[in-house]
Amino acid sequence: MTKLSKRPTPECSPWWSPHVHADRRPLLLARNRIKSAIRRWFEGQGFVEVEPACLQVSPGNETHLHALRTELIDTDLSRLPMYLHTSPEFALKKLLAAGERRIFTFAPVFRNRERGALHSPEFTMLEWYRARERYQTLWDDCAEVLKIAAGTTDRSGWSFRGRTCNAFGPLRSLSVDQAFATHAQIELGETYDAHRADRDALAAHAAARGMSVAADDTWSAIFSKVLTAQVEPSLGLSRPDILHSYPHHDAALARRVPASPRHAERFELYVCGVELANGFGELTDAAEQGRRFEAAMAEKERIYGERYPIDQDFLAALSLLDSTHGAGSADDVPKAAGCALGFDRLAMLATGAERIEQVQWTPLPASERPAE
Repeated sequence: MTKLSKRPTPECSPWWSPHVHADRRPLLLARNRIKSAIRRWFEGQGFVEVEPACLQVSPGNETHLHALRTELIDTDLSRLPMYLHTSPEFALKKLLAAGERRIFTFAPVFRNRERGALHSPEFTMLEWYRARERYQTLWDDCAEVLKIAAGTTDRSGWSFRGRTCNAFGPLRSLSVDQAFATHAQIELGETYDAHRADRDALAAHAAARGMSVAADDTWSAIFSKVLTAQVEPSLGLSRPDILHSYPHHDAALARRVPASPRHAERFELYVCGVELANGFGELTDAAEQGRRFEAAMAEKERIYGERYPIDQDFLAALSLLDSTHGAGSADDVPKAAGCALGFDRLAMLATGAERIEQVQWTPLPASERPAE
């Protein structure tokens, strides 16, 4: 069983101090064992490990994700703005369009404006895709990954800030609407349908629950506030939770549920109140995805005064993916299903670490980490 030392941690001394490294080393070795065990499992399931490039023309097009920008200087001294990706998603879906059926990666990803016990500007994403398989299959994958991590460290009882969970426990699933009703006492379904979202109705519900709502908060912004403050802390307690059937207004890159178009095939995995994974039945309608990207970037510009380019090659790949894996698929089977899991967070919970940098081999120095 991996145990934390009571001696000084990276918050007190540099991570490269011999005594700090000696304390962290058991956790780091456990991280390696977890990664190796997960890799073996995916390979045993017929997955191919791939290595997507970190440098991309677009880092991703989500409103509230912030990228690290750089510049590519060619041999003729021409300059092209580039970004370190916030997720390997675009590159991996291009590989699906090329014909791959089952792929996975442990990819370094980069996000600005994120620092804390569960956040680091650079971290490792475990991401995997299944072509022409139902997205609920990813839930079983998530359960297996939890069991592998717990079995590797011989720790089934995970905890974070007083919240506990049995990692071997059977997954419990609940819809977003159910979670809002149970944990926030908000009937979320009354505030949206397949065509529109009622911002004022959700704002009234949130205000009645004592939450602060700004005049320019959109329906999606209020939804995120309630989810973060009142729903997430109650998820993944005693056993892991799958939160599914997101309103399609918060679908990101997920397709709509064929039988219920007001919902999207999107889910998140929670353990000890911590979000570990985000998965989709992938949207392959390039025109619809392009509209979503444009809307997200317009909102980003309104809030933050910046926007990122849209990867037109990615949209072209979506169209190809739609045809490559489309033949013979039933309506309820997506062309692809994919999941992204924060590997550092998984290692944290599996080893009992209290901060993300305790399970990172070379974390950003503590002296450069702002106070929370």
